[in-house]
Amino acid sequence: MTIELIKSAERGYANHGWLKSFHSFSFASYHNPRRMGFGPLRVINEDRIAPGTGFGTHGHRDMEIISYVLEGELAHKDSMGNGQAGGAHAGVIRPGDVQRMSAGTGVMHSEFNNLPQGETHFLQIWIMPDRSGVAPGYEQQHFSSADKRGRLRLLASPDGAEGSVSIHSGSRLYAGLFEGAESAELELAPARLAYVHLARGRLRVNGQILQAGDALQASGLERLSLDQGEQAEVLVFDLPQ
Repeated sequence: MTIELIKSAERGYANHGWLKSFHSFSFASYHNPRRMGFGPLRVINEDRIAPGTGFGTHGHRDMEIISYVLEGELAHKDSMGNGQAGGAHAGVIRPGDVQRMSAGTGVMHSEFNNLPQGETHFLQIWIMPDRSGVAPGYEQQHFSSADKRGRLRLLASPDGAEGSVSIHSGSRLYAGLFEGAESAELELAPARLAYVHLARGRLRVNGQILQAGDALQASGLERLSLDQGEQAEVLVFDLPQ
């Protein structure tokens, strides 16, 4: 069994003026050979986008991309028609929303903070799919604060269980909000990996204190225990090796 606490200050950082981004794993100009990903989890970027700015149209392929908004809103448009007139989805996500885009054989998209004032603060997550060349896809779901209060709510899974968004990966993503005496446990199957990212606040995970931006990664662990939260918002990844 191995457990490693990764402090927020150990992440990469880029300031582009309109975008301020912390990188949990190697990304763009940030390269750390010890942080190339964890299992199929390849990217966790904590992004803050200035008002009226964003990512212009660009392409992806063979990646499961999940966006989780903490503050503000993110307007998404893509080559599948989402976010455009007549598209299946409006493509705007706000706090509590989870967006999944399967890039598959290839997709073009853009992401903007169209608010006149106020940053958009969100987490951009990339998970490597368990197979390549799938048809591109898009899905978004809302998960209320009450749904995550004092528990781990399943957000993404390979089979869309419990109303989660579905991904082409054996990974499962949970989120929870914890305060005071609230606590939760997650049983882990043998040979699985666990990665905990604390988005906000303070939280104790298996006896270790995490502050906002900190992470804990583990292998060979039978159970995750979360407690002693202080305005804590946490994401938990249950990953195949």
